[in-house]
Amino acid sequence: MPTERSVPQSARDRARVEVMTELLASARSRLIADGPANLSLRAVARDLGVASSAVYRYVASRDALLTLLIIDAYDAVGQVAEDAAAAARADGADPASTWLAVARAVRAWALENPHSFELIYGTPVPGYRAPQDTVPAAVRIWDVIAGILRAGLEDHTLRPAGPDFTPGPTLDPSVYAFSGLAAPGAVPPRPVAQAVARSVTLFTSLIGALTAELFGHLHGIAGDPALLFDVTIATAAAGVGLHAEV
Repeated sequence: MPTERSVPQSARDRARVEVMTELLASARSRLIADGPANLSLRAVARDLGVASSAVYRYVASRDALLTLLIIDAYDAVGQVAEDAAAAARADGADPASTWLAVARAVRAWALENPHSFELIYGTPVPGYRAPQDTVPAAVRIWDVIAGILRAGLEDHTLRPAGPDFTPGPTLDPSVYAFSGLAAPGAVPPRPVAQAVARSVTLFTSLIGALTAELFGHLHGIAGDPALLFDVTIATAAAGVGLHAEV
């Protein structure tokens, strides 16, 4: 008996997928031309050569379309991070080198897709509030970070340069559980809890370095932007305890 996954899609299902693909492609183009705050279903419909009422059969509102674009962008950068981490581990990279490889891959994606980067990591769209639907895609990159952190703890390569601090109230307990290093609602032993808290530096340094580069804040400063990025990422990672050569 065929499984549900193996049952061929109906013609209607295939047609819907095709329309959604075209709709999202048009919306991405509008995102580049008009910016997320000015994204319009009418403009998307006009680009597709259909009535706006036809678009509303597939997305209920401008915010629903934004949500689809946000999920798409989060999934894209999450996939890039996951692939880079897997490739680095397959080559025998240690956790520090794995993180540098992930950061470089995310930078390449951001430089190629600056408007998607800005949509998910830039200025919030006025009046838009992201629904819970965006969370699974958004945490994919965090899952990569958690995996690198766990690997560093397991092979005892973490040598943090960051400050000593009381870790308990630093993060919501759900973060410790998400890292896979504590039961839900529990705080792991102090060194582990400190490592989890410090790992936030990996994410914030990555997004900060990319924001500075993409939004022109390093104009006239960076002689070799790629090298400066590597140094920035490696310097911040050293505070967490991941020491990578650049």
